[in-house]
Amino acid sequence: MRRLRIEAETFWCAVVLAGVAFFVLYPILLIVVNSFQVSKPGAPPLYGLGGWRAVLSEPGMRGALYNTFALLVSRQVLSFPVAVLIAWLLARTDLPGKYGLEFMFWLCFFLPSLSVTLGWILMLDPDYGIANQVWKTLFGTATGPFNIYSFWGIVWAHIGHNTTAVKVMLLTPAFRNMDASLEEASETSGASAIGTLVRILIPIMTPVFMVVLILAIINGLQAFEVEMILGAPIGLHVYSTKVYQLVQAEPPSFGPATALSTLVLLVLLPLIFTQRRLIGQRQYTTITGRFRPKPIALGKWKVPALIFVSLVAGVITLVPMSFVLMGTFMSLFGFFHIEHPWTLSNWARVFDDPIFLLSLKNTMLMSLGAALFSVSLFSIVAYISVRTKFVWRSVLDFISWFPSAVPGILMGIGLLWLFLDVPVFRFLYGSIWLLIIATVISSITLGTQLLKSNLLQLGMELEEASQAVGASWWTTFRRIVAPLMFPSLLLVSVLSFIHAARDISNVALLATSGSRTLALLQLDFMVSGRYESAAVVATIVMALTTGVALLARFFGLRVGIRT
Repeated sequence: MRRLRIEAETFWCAVVLAGVAFFVLYPILLIVVNSFQVSKPGAPPLYGLGGWRAVLSEPGMRGALYNTFALLVSRQVLSFPVAVLIAWLLARTDLPGKYGLEFMFWLCFFLPSLSVTLGWILMLDPDYGIANQVWKTLFGTATGPFNIYSFWGIVWAHIGHNTTAVKVMLLTPAFRNMDASLEEASETSGASAIGTLVRILIPIMTPVFMVVLILAIINGLQAFEVEMILGAPIGLHVYSTKVYQLVQAEPPSFGPATALSTLVLLVLLPLIFTQRRLIGQRQYTTITGRFRPKPIALGKWKVPALIFVSLVAGVITLVPMSFVLMGTFMSLFGFFHIEHPWTLSNWARVFDDPIFLLSLKNTMLMSLGAALFSVSLFSIVAYISVRTKFVWRSVLDFISWFPSAVPGILMGIGLLWLFLDVPVFRFLYGSIWLLIIATVISSITLGTQLLKSNLLQLGMELEEASQAVGASWWTTFRRIVAPLMFPSLLLVSVLSFIHAARDISNVALLATSGSRTLALLQLDFMVSGRYESAAVVATIVMALTTGVALLARFFGLRVGIRT
């Protein structure tokens, strides 16, 4: 009987592994194979190196790759030191109001990047941006110094959104869980707070910094919508917008697009191995589960530090949200000097649009579906990886990391090939189900790792007692583990809902006119220059995502990563 139960457990674990591997690895395999296809769409397959020659020889392709990495390096160099300082202030000092300020960085992470970008356009547009108009009025110049449609404008749009916020989110718990004994020794020897930070904490935290930096680089390569809106008007393409341009062309150039995608994937693979190796190491034993609250007194630096952190938190959250809301009431986006600058007609026009109502319905269905399927799949994957003796559990865990390393626009291409090439799945094309699958796959890494960390904190006694009385692993999981993990399951479902509601890169190539979401509708409005309508949709998406986050916090959900 026991042998039969073990065989059944192995069988169902193998089914989960096969399903996850199919939907994650098969699209990537299709991308690699199709990078060698040189035939026209619809023609019999013909393989060659034409796509790769185009990537390596055409100046536009090389320029897109250069822009991708130049933007990535610039963002990380500027944002990382700021994030380290803010995370340390929030976690290790007596900074007033630090928990509220930390939540503002989480709130910034929940804001859709396209909505935030719209706010920065109203602020920093070279012609009608408020900052440039104030500058011209104060200094009497013909032009202002700011231009959001530039290389540094794109860098700022990322830093002024989640490039800084996500690092603060990940580094603050790591600083908070550090053993305070080394800081005490540093203070005893007469070192200042800044000296302790620079000479003690930063060297100790270097492995954590490396993990966060690699994760930031991987996520940075997924950037799409900001570059699409701010870079395309000036001819500045990154690899993701170039891939989108090649696929959307008539006829589509799938060969160069998939070759470009494969090249970036080859760059990403060493980062995945490095990140997993660093996370798997436990030699940095000063990062432990022992919570020793001993805040460092900032003294005379308390007020300047509070102003600095409040300024950064306010600039990346309240400023773009306020400008987007203001844009919804403008007769002509960005123009304050016309006869009647304010109106409510933008809201009435959007709500009378049947496409908006369909997009709102699609967004709600996709977000709710993604939340339900994510929490079900991720909890099973996490349980198999942590609690079972399934021989391939490490492989399942490794595969769950791939979607975080594959940019959304690239995974969208792979899923598009999968659902068009495999007859049994072809009926899903154009449906909400395809978008749900895409968003669930794209968020599997974060959701699974969150649940794994929670499972590792749970003792085995109750599960062993359940199995001792003859319960199967499924019964144990359903009746013992799931209730104990309910707060974490709720957190994962909230994150999945928000991710699906604001996602663009993963679904841009998969959605049709009947399955368009609000985020895609906003992108369409912005590309066609209808910024007033885009601001209304952006406000609704922000209200939806931040509303879910605030509601979850109101009902006691801890918004943070447990370490």
